[in-house]
Amino acid sequence: MGFKKLLASLGAGGASVETVLTEENVVPGGVVQGEVRIQGGSVDQQIEGLSVGLQARVEVEGGDQEVRQDIEFTKQRLGGAFEVKAGAVHVVPFGLEIPWETPVTAIAGQQLRGMNIGVTTELEIARAVDSGDLDPINVHPLPSQQAILDAFIQLGFRFKSADMERGHIRGTRQRLPFYQEIEFFPPQQYRGLNQVELTFVADEHEMDVVLEMDKKPGLFSESSDSYKAFKVGHHDFAATDWAAYLNQWLADVGGRRNWL
Repeated sequence: MGFKKLLASLGAGGASVETVLTEENVVPGGVVQGEVRIQGGSVDQQIEGLSVGLQARVEVEGGDQEVRQDIEFTKQRLGGAFEVKAGAVHVVPFGLEIPWETPVTAIAGQQLRGMNIGVTTELEIARAVDSGDLDPINVHPLPSQQAILDAFIQLGFRFKSADMERGHIRGTRQRLPFYQEIEFFPPQQYRGLNQVELTFVADEHEMDVVLEMDKKPGLFSESSDSYKAFKVGHHDFAATDWAAYLNQWLADVGGRRNWL
């Protein structure tokens, strides 16, 4: 099944462009397949360049408020210049690699609200650039990421929300200019918690998992033990009981802070 978007017509009598995704469901490190279909207009036209990329809408802190910004975080040029004959259809297939750090947009078949990631198409003609609408993709967790998410659910945590923020998490392998935070409501047994924030920063071998507790006011002072980062391999993650691992960390911090 393909997702279709039509770019604006490139001038009177000019070509129009349609991007079709073969499959919108992908994983980090995978490939989104599709094709760009250029329909010639009433005159021959020289196309100077054609490219596709991935774009995310992220939160950026600006003064006292947060604003949203569209960031293109990967781009692929599809060949060189070519001519589109009047009335002809020119089809350009593509396979666009999904960076390993790409945020997850769907978990267990459910879309995460606010996650806006998709394929962009850009056509250069007569020294002008025509950019199309976003063709959304669904980025599903890797098995290693799913194991951590499943552990939170097993412990009774509930999804609260997710967002993408511009910035860099120190001490991680992060290369993209933004990162994702997935927020969970805690179950009653962790009564001192307001929420836990989870971030994945992956490459082809393993990923950094970053956790941060958000305390309820007055229950414990700010401390480094409310923040935890560890590595998980994509091929050996199943050797660890992640629910037990996470529960131990929460219990250790809760015991020291007297909120369990």
